[in-house]
Amino acid sequence: MTSKRITSKDVAIHAGVSRTTVSLVLNNVPGVQIPSKTRLRVRQAAKELGYVPEAAARALASRRSLIIGLVLTRNPHHIASDAFLTQILDVLTDKVRKHGMRLLLDIIEETHHPEIYMELARARRIDGIILSGPTFSDQGLQLLENERFPTVLMGELPGSSFYSIDIDNYAAAKMAVEHLIELGHTQIGMITNAPLAYTASTERLRGFRAAIEQAGLTYQENLIRFGDFDPQSGYQQMNQLMDESPIPSAVFAASDVIAIGAMGAVRERGLRIPTDIALLGFDDIPFARYVDPPLSTVNLPATDLASKALEVLFQLIAHKPPKTKHIRLDTKLVVRHSCGALVCAQTLKGDSIKS
Repeated sequence: MTSKRITSKDVAIHAGVSRTTVSLVLNNVPGVQIPSKTRLRVRQAAKELGYVPEAAARALASRRSLIIGLVLTRNPHHIASDAFLTQILDVLTDKVRKHGMRLLLDIIEETHHPEIYMELARARRIDGIILSGPTFSDQGLQLLENERFPTVLMGELPGSSFYSIDIDNYAAAKMAVEHLIELGHTQIGMITNAPLAYTASTERLRGFRAAIEQAGLTYQENLIRFGDFDPQSGYQQMNQLMDESPIPSAVFAASDVIAIGAMGAVRERGLRIPTDIALLGFDDIPFARYVDPPLSTVNLPATDLASKALEVLFQLIAHKPPKTKHIRLDTKLVVRHSCGALVCAQTLKGDSIKS
């Protein structure tokens, strides 16, 4: 004999509510006022009866796939070493599941063919796209823009009509370099977080240059090196900077992952951080405070970035677009030991934060 399949009607009877209430509660429908005690009773009834909503049936009824696509535009080998992306994945996976949906991760090479986004959109295998790391030359995004498919960028793309969630990369980088200048550094190098095809990389370099020139210092092209998302590129580019004469007294690494690679290069040369070279990163990934010495960095709120991107995407899918098209989140400068002895006293009681 086969056991009877538990339905939403069974849950409704067990909880003493209507089937509509069961559907609203278990599908986490936003904007519906249902008392918390009722919600708890419905969830408890579903748990006791072993009821699991049938995803296929829900998708068919709503004409949706109940899948959100997270698209990363970079080489696959970068993903494993990018601790910032790990935070993004953790947040999105958790929140998507709470809405009874799933997250589809798609890693797209930088040299992908233009139709790749359209294939996802037209096949309706996903309900919407969150795209991390837009680039200036991505023709596929231009095609997707014309399709008006629900899409949110984590990062800005000048001139596009996409909704976007980002920080002010220019201002954040400028703030970081101004801190190094305040500490007395005049010979400052930079390693970008990524190639300049990526908008964030270009803006951080622009902020670096503005801080240097506004302080009356000379912007030196030979002190600029270009990272590529992973620690290895930070290691390689830092070695090149240390081949310069004179060696820069401070380096702004435009991501913590790049900075950690740079740390390894400095140690191999028998130099010390911050005594010989001060180092400042960007992102404030979880283990930035645990490296030796603890890394000064710009805090980029990864949790808020992912949460806000998903919130906006849900609104677009529901045909209720938010009024604000481009949202910028706040950043903070977190001062630890890697910038120099002048700030070490501030870090003994915890991170010193400069907004």
